[in-house]
Amino acid sequence: MSRLLTLLLLALLFAQTAFAQKAPARAVGLEMTDAAAKFLASLNAAEIAKTTIPFDDPRRLDWHNIPKPQRKGLQIKEMNDAQKKLAHNLLEVSLSKTGYDKAVKIMSLENNLFEGEKNQKGTPLRDPVRYFVTLFGKPDANGVWGWSIEGHHFSLNFVIDCGKVTADTPSFWGANPATVSIFIPGGPERGTRTLANEEQLAFDLVNALNDAQRAKAIIAMKAPDDYRNAGKPTPPTGTPEGIAAKGLTAEQQKTLWTLLESYSGNLADELAAARLAEIKAAGFENVHFAWAGATKPGVGHYYRVQGPTFVLELVNIQSDPAGNPANHIHSVWRSLKHDFGVAGK
Repeated sequence: MSRLLTLLLLALLFAQTAFAQKAPARAVGLEMTDAAAKFLASLNAAEIAKTTIPFDDPRRLDWHNIPKPQRKGLQIKEMNDAQKKLAHNLLEVSLSKTGYDKAVKIMSLENNLFEGEKNQKGTPLRDPVRYFVTLFGKPDANGVWGWSIEGHHFSLNFVIDCGKVTADTPSFWGANPATVSIFIPGGPERGTRTLANEEQLAFDLVNALNDAQRAKAIIAMKAPDDYRNAGKPTPPTGTPEGIAAKGLTAEQQKTLWTLLESYSGNLADELAAARLAEIKAAGFENVHFAWAGATKPGVGHYYRVQGPTFVLELVNIQSDPAGNPANHIHSVWRSLKHDFGVAGK
């Protein structure tokens, strides 16, 4: 009897484990809605007034990666510890673990900038908690609302409709220094490359091209000053430049796809999968890769990846605070179909 009871208990445990493994994950839009509602509930009236903006307010489309003196939303620095935790929970449910770790590193790099620029005059305010959370409309599982988090070198923008995320761009990720050469307390460890895959995979691809492919892919010998349409409410448009994926070898296509996976993989799994599925449905073979500038680190370089549904740009031409050239990354992913939930409509 004892052995039979043990077997029955083991069978029940196995069934429960199997059910738990097969249970569908909750939609990330609903996770965002719950997290945002809990964050909102922790605020007082004055904080709510700073944090919330009507969904149709033009300020929802006002974004930028520069260290602006004024921004919409409630600054993390102004939150108490419980509110900070809830704000970070909203960010965590929206991103993958890899993406969340990158986001925290980007914020912590403000410590490096503060230290590196402290003897300079007229430098912008550098602060790892000077990032602002804004809710557009009321978090509601049966309605439309949105949220953003933004500060220097970091801007994420989401729209949620009845628990489903319908927009996850503009999505800006920057890093200065791109490669950390000096450890500063509060900043990343020496040698850290916050956006390593986002930069290195493109180097791998351009340097794997043969002469004929490079003639198509390299659109300029000098990198531009920055990415296009910085801070504008609409993404850049125009005919894709460079070499199409169908003109790449299978191995080169794999590198290009892995690059797209690296960016998409910063988001929560559900959002990453939807973004990549959209690219495949529109035709990966029609995605173009374009390069400008040097094809080695330490010298100004730029690339653009553009398909029927999106445009991705990375530029690295500026020096870091220590004077190391091309050690300051700007990268941005924009949807040509649903930036801010409105592009392409």
